[in-house]
Amino acid sequence: MQVNAVETNTGPNPAWSLIFLHGLGADGHDFAPLPGQMRLPAAVRFVFPHAPVTPVTINGGLAMPAWYDILTLDWNGPEDAAGVRNSARDLQRLISRETERGIPSSRIFIGGFSQGGSVALFTGPRHPDPLAGIIALSTWMPQPATLAAENSEANRSLPVFMAHGTHDSTIPMMFGARARDQLREQGHDVDWHTYPLEHAVSAQEIADLNDWLAARLQAPE
Repeated sequence: MQVNAVETNTGPNPAWSLIFLHGLGADGHDFAPLPGQMRLPAAVRFVFPHAPVTPVTINGGLAMPAWYDILTLDWNGPEDAAGVRNSARDLQRLISRETERGIPSSRIFIGGFSQGGSVALFTGPRHPDPLAGIIALSTWMPQPATLAAENSEANRSLPVFMAHGTHDSTIPMMFGARARDQLREQGHDVDWHTYPLEHAVSAQEIADLNDWLAARLQAPE
């Protein structure tokens, strides 16, 4: 499988993987510094894929890296349901690629920021094989009405790290809070954090994520 992504190993022979999707208009280099900002107790392969370039409706049809089209940012507005599912399948293929490289799905984290985080939140609960967890930063849940019916038993209690800026005017915090509540209703273990930020990631957020990841890398399976 040919993959257009940035990869970083935090040590030799990584036994864990973290696939992290960037936000709208960015690319895989956007979060590439993240591994160097963390101190993890086990070697992890970080995979930062690049989204394809596609026209985005809310930006006047301008083509840019995007995991799917965004039609509106209204609370109950229409969604590019087919695009979300296409990106979910692409993420599942990346998960399969990691298992083919010797890392079981139970040692694979998926995550993302903003639009990338929405793909992770959609994919993780629906993935048929157990995952290690989801990281969802400043994001929302696409197609929430289908979650209950499509939630995989293998990931029914999947741990989730969610973080959102209290001053986020791009993706208001209520979008993230609603996703948090929907996940908890389905039995997911959501660790929710807020920070006095706009649509961004802070040093404290990275430190909290580091602690969340480190606890899971050290926990017995």
